[in-house]
Amino acid sequence: MSASTDPADAALAARLDGHRLLLCNGLLGEVIAGLHMDYMSTQLDWLRGLGLSVARAPIPTAARIAENAARIATIIEGDDAPIILIGHSKGGLEALSALLMPGIAARCRGFLALQSPFHGSPVADAALGYGPLRDLADHALRLARLGDGQGLADLTCAVRKPWMAAHEAGIATLTARLPVASLATALSDPCPWRDRAYLPLARWMEEKGAGPNDGLVPVASTRLPGARHAVFAGGHRALVATGAGRDPVAFLRAELSALLGLATPSPPPPAPVPHPPPR
Repeated sequence: MSASTDPADAALAARLDGHRLLLCNGLLGEVIAGLHMDYMSTQLDWLRGLGLSVARAPIPTAARIAENAARIATIIEGDDAPIILIGHSKGGLEALSALLMPGIAARCRGFLALQSPFHGSPVADAALGYGPLRDLADHALRLARLGDGQGLADLTCAVRKPWMAAHEAGIATLTARLPVASLATALSDPCPWRDRAYLPLARWMEEKGAGPNDGLVPVASTRLPGARHAVFAGGHRALVATGAGRDPVAFLRAELSALLGLATPSPPPPAPVPHPPPR
């Protein structure tokens, strides 16, 4: 149990006592964390400080979504304790796929998806449409032992849209029986320096008609039928890493409390107004 004197932390720890929490990394998340950069690390430390059972899913993030979903399902089946899944970006797609497998959703008490491109990313379409870049990415990922690189193709709109259509009924059943939230961020200029690297991609996606986005994932792509949705300001790592204007622990505290019915989620800041395309 939690040693925290914060009433909100104590209430959350009491509600989660006996549960497991599994964090599912996005693409290259294990590399970022391995470099001792903050990537869900402050959130992980905070949850452990509450005395909770929490871990990262040890999966190669560049592998196929179906393969990683099977790995997540095996982790879930390895313990009788109920579980809450927290997936960022590609990790959210893999968590969703695992939850659609027979018997897995019954072991779960909630699913929190952060900036997950359920309907695909135009950036993945463009990257894989350029042969030399695709070959370089495949080679680098294999050398880093992050999977065979085929998981990149799973992020394209061409793959995701048919997949979502084929699983429409299963997703509706899942979100009707399980608390699910799918949260997004949108980027605008000016923004904190940590998010500026995403601005060129954010502008490019807007010019392509992808609308507000976080530099990698369009807000529209995060929509999961039957889930609770909200849009926050920031780039692709805004909800999972520290930085100017970011408080990933406070964010996760509020969202887990809302997921478990301990609090009504506060409205997020207004989504940024899309910046005009460059002249």
